[in-house]
Amino acid sequence: MLRVAINGYGRIGRSVLRALYEGGYRDQIQVVAINELSDLETISYLTRYDTTHGRFPEAVTTEQGCLIVADDKIQVLAQEDPNDIDWQALNIDLLLECSGSFSTVEKAQTFIDAGVPRLLLSQPADADAQATIVYGFNHKHIEPEQKVISAASCTTNCLIPVLDALSSLVGVEHGTTQTIHSAMNDQPVIDAYHTKDLRLTRAALSSIIPVDTGLAKGIGRMLPELGSKIACNAVRVPTLNVSVIDMVVRTHKPVTVERVNEYFKLLSQTKYAGILGYSEEAHASVDFNHDARSVIIDATQTKVVDGRLVKLLCWFDNEWAYANRMLDVASYWAQKLQEK
Repeated sequence: MLRVAINGYGRIGRSVLRALYEGGYRDQIQVVAINELSDLETISYLTRYDTTHGRFPEAVTTEQGCLIVADDKIQVLAQEDPNDIDWQALNIDLLLECSGSFSTVEKAQTFIDAGVPRLLLSQPADADAQATIVYGFNHKHIEPEQKVISAASCTTNCLIPVLDALSSLVGVEHGTTQTIHSAMNDQPVIDAYHTKDLRLTRAALSSIIPVDTGLAKGIGRMLPELGSKIACNAVRVPTLNVSVIDMVVRTHKPVTVERVNEYFKLLSQTKYAGILGYSEEAHASVDFNHDARSVIIDATQTKVVDGRLVKLLCWFDNEWAYANRMLDVASYWAQKLQEK
C-alpha cells in the first residue's frame, strides 16, 4: 500500500481524494495526511459537497484534527512552510503537491530537505525537473531513484497523445492550438485588484478572457521535434469545468477525415485505451464532466483541408481527468519502487 499525503486541498487536491475512492486505487493508495490552511469543518464540507462533481459517495466526518473518509482516518495539518511539518513521522512514501505553489525544482527541494521522500507535482515544473510525465505516453521513463516528478498540466496530458498519434500516422510539420478553458480560482467573480495580470482582474463569469499558457513548452519537452513548431493560445470562458483544445496542424503526408478518425478510434481501444477517447455523437462540454480520460476526440468536428491541413476538437475534464492521471503516475511509481 502506497502511503501518500496531499499538500493543498483545493480543486485538484479534493479531486485526487475523490478519484481515489471513486476509482480503482483505494486498495493501492492510502491518503494518510492533508496539509491545507483552511479549517477542518470547511475541509469536511467541501469534501462532501461539490458544485462541479456532485456529492461525495463516501461518508465523511471529522474527529480530533482528522478527516474520516469511509472509516479511513486522515490527519489534517495547516502549515504554510513545509519545514514546519514532521514528514518522517507521517511515514509517507510520496507527497502529492496540489497547491500549485511549488513549481520550480528549487521550491520543490524544500519538501525533500524537510523529509519528504518523493514529490509529485500537480503542475509543470521547470526544465531542471528529474522527469515530466504524461501518463500513457512516457510514464515508463519513471525511475525508482527519482525524487521530484511533475505530472505536467491538464492541457499537456490532453494534447500529447493527440500529437503523438498524428506524428505516427502522417507526421506533423507545424500547427497552432487554441485552448478554450473553463474559469479557474485565480479569477475573481467581479473585477478585483488581486493580480498584475490585467486580464485576470476581470470578472470570470462575464467575459471570454485571453490568458497566458505554457503548453508550447510542454509540447517541446515531450516531443522535442515539435518544440518550436506548435504555437499555443488560451482563453478562459464562463463555465465551471471541462475544456477543449481546438488544434490545426499541417501534416507531412496527405490524409482524409475518415483515415484520421479511424486511427483515433483504433488508438482509443489499443495503445491509449482509458487515456484517449473517441466519439461520433453530438456533444456539448457538460457531457465530459467527471470523465477520467485525458482527451476525447470529437470525430464530428474533424476537418481536413487540401489533404494536409488537419483540424481536431479535443475535449477534456481539466479537473477530474488530471486528478486521475496523478493517481496513475503515483501508482506506477510505486510499482517501480517495488521492483527495485
